Amino acid sequence: MQEPYGEVFLIDKPLEWTSFDVVKKVRNTLKIKKVGHAGTLDPLATGLLIVCAGKMTKQIEKFMGQEKEYTGTFELGSTTESYDLEKPVIHQAETDHLSLSEVKNAMEKFTGEIQQIPPMHSAIKVDGKRVYEAARKGKVVQIDPRPVVIKEFELVKFKNPTIHFRVVCFKGTYIRSLARDLGEELKVGAYMSSLIRTRIGDYKLEDALALPELIENIKARPNENL
Repeated sequence: MQEPYGEVFLIDKPLEWTSFDVVKKVRNTLKIKKVGHAGTLDPLATGLLIVCAGKMTKQIEKFMGQEKEYTGTFELGSTTESYDLEKPVIHQAETDHLSLSEVKNAMEKFTGEIQQIPPMHSAIKVDGKRVYEAARKGKVVQIDPRPVVIKEFELVKFKNPTIHFRVVCFKGTYIRSLARDLGEELKVGAYMSSLIRTRIGDYKLEDALALPELIENIKARPNENL
């Protein structure tokens, strides 16, 4: 008797694709229903997305619970409604007075267990509804702070007003919110201008395939392998 099909795909998510867009593409190519991802990446983020198919969808929670590593950039002195480039800049402030040591000292306050408020433009649910749906209608939803754990928050490079960073964190952390909170701590505002997920647990971005390559590989397989 043939074993039930199950597979884990490591994918380098394309820019401007939602995580569900990737899942849908893999699902349609495999021609099976049981396909899901192990942790959302925003459309304007790229990097490692783990997609599970068949019996391996039972492992999704396990993958989601593992630590994650990101690199990216924050822009100091500007804020947006979405805390990233999805929405236009709504406020600007001077940043020339900020020193490297001031930025480092502020970043140190955001390691360990911290309280974080997720963005309004996110897929979390409040009273059973996705908050981004309310945000798109111009409505404000009260979102309570949530505990998240940030293991490492490293300043890789600071070329005012741009911070290049590396973060190691756990489930539930919003890097966009980290940008917002750091900007508030420095009293100039900030938003996330780029983000790459480089690792989930022991799985690394360097081992992932670009989505078009993965799709071509799947299409080239004999159908009986599924």
